[in-house]
Amino acid sequence: MLQVCLNGARSPREHFHLPVRPEELAKAAADSIAAGATDIHLHPKAPDGTDSLDPHAVAAALRAVRAAAPGVGVGVTTGAWTAPDTADRIRAIRAWTVLPDHASVNWHEPGADDVAAVLLERGIGVEAGIYSGTDGDHQFLRSPHRGRVLRVLAEVTDLTARGAPATAEALLERLRPAATPILLHGEAAGAWPVLTIAARRGLATRIGLEDTLLLPDGQVATDNAELVAAATRIIAEESS
Repeated sequence: MLQVCLNGARSPREHFHLPVRPEELAKAAADSIAAGATDIHLHPKAPDGTDSLDPHAVAAALRAVRAAAPGVGVGVTTGAWTAPDTADRIRAIRAWTVLPDHASVNWHEPGADDVAAVLLERGIGVEAGIYSGTDGDHQFLRSPHRGRVLRVLAEVTDLTARGAPATAEALLERLRPAATPILLHGEAAGAWPVLTIAARRGLATRIGLEDTLLLPDGQVATDNAELVAAATRIIAEESS
């Protein structure tokens, strides 16, 4: 599986084609699926461009993207930065009128088990976000929900091309007891080396403007679809 992460917590000031509004997310999703992505992760935005769990923002984003990419799984974030108080996040999720197929929950953040519980209660798949350099793996392995998640989103937070591969291997080793499908990905300069490891190991992975603005050759990507096209080539090469 190749997931495209369309925007992340970035602002449009960081990239000229960062999708924010529903119609922009829809076009980016359709172009990325055409380029080879098979799943979508996005951050719904408030009018000021910040990440939001507001039911209206979530519904607008999901409706637009599903119309542009029918039949493709679409997920959203529930990161603590969207609403630092766990109770506020839970209230927002309970108020959603249009449900994503899955949502990421960062297990190093306070209230992860409670957020996961309400997502599962509503029939939404949970991606367990486990960041390297945190105790997220230990928290997840003790979680009552560890056997109910859709997959582990193994996030390598080492931003260097040199250090990210070793960090990725260490994170995968720590996650071995979870016995859960893993999506492995990196960030910034570590994005492409980690994606290559995932492809080599036959793991699900992701790419998009959330994780990196640059193509493997260091050039700024035009958009998400160009990143996805580069990723599909690497995956094909490593799988052959």
